[in-house]
Amino acid sequence: MHPARPSRESTLALNARAWDRLATEGADLARPAVDAAFADPRGWLGSGGAAARPWLPARLDGLEVLCLAAGGGKHGPLYAAAGGRVTVVDISPAMLELDRQVARERRLELAIVEGSMDDLSMLGVGRFDLVIHPVSTCYIPDVAPVYREVARVTRPGGRYLSQHKAPTSLQASLDPGANGCYQLVHPQRVDGPLPPALPSRLREAGTHEFIHSLTAILGGICRAGFSVEDVFEPEHAEAGAAFGSFAHRAGFLPPYIRILARRGGGSGGSGILLVE
Repeated sequence: MHPARPSRESTLALNARAWDRLATEGADLARPAVDAAFADPRGWLGSGGAAARPWLPARLDGLEVLCLAAGGGKHGPLYAAAGGRVTVVDISPAMLELDRQVARERRLELAIVEGSMDDLSMLGVGRFDLVIHPVSTCYIPDVAPVYREVARVTRPGGRYLSQHKAPTSLQASLDPGANGCYQLVHPQRVDGPLPPALPSRLREAGTHEFIHSLTAILGGICRAGFSVEDVFEPEHAEAGAAFGSFAHRAGFLPPYIRILARRGGGSGGSGILLVE
């Protein structure tokens, strides 16, 4: 049984507290980028599928980059180290503090803003060349306002790169059943958040997560004024992976979908690629 839909405000407050705790505990998704990444930030950002999809421009110098819902000491600092003029927006003060710490240690300039991805009223219209949006839309009940806000702050011709938890992955069981199969256990259309689950690479402890259909994700991006230029599922399956492991499940249910889109109203623009 799924909980009733909470208010936007209560969801944001709960998820902010959850990510504060994850950052304090040093959870995997709340760990700053490693030294090797800063040794070659441009190359590091171009990894993970870039060979087949060269979305990064040759140079990031001087580009206005928004790292949205992307605190944690990774995305913002790496794009700044690669030459971008970076603004980081995140709802979690503790995740943003990791960005501040890394910026101080690496002598990088970052504009850091505490706020929700569905309200970017503190940012100017058409300001950004690139918007980097790692997995986070699952933490908000309605994605349409997010895309409208991203469209508002992206310049015509600018690029928007987002990554999402795949709807079918969120619908399915986290572990294989007695028959060895993963099963769809949650309907796609659910009014409230998913039931709590044990912490894993697929679910974050203490958060409210919501299933968003491909209609809401892909269609929503298009309806906000973007043209989708590429879509792919990052490869996480591994041959011979242990039964029931993340890599084993990924062979049946790709966990993520990555989307490259361009803001309408202009030509040209710089490509981008997300680092998980």
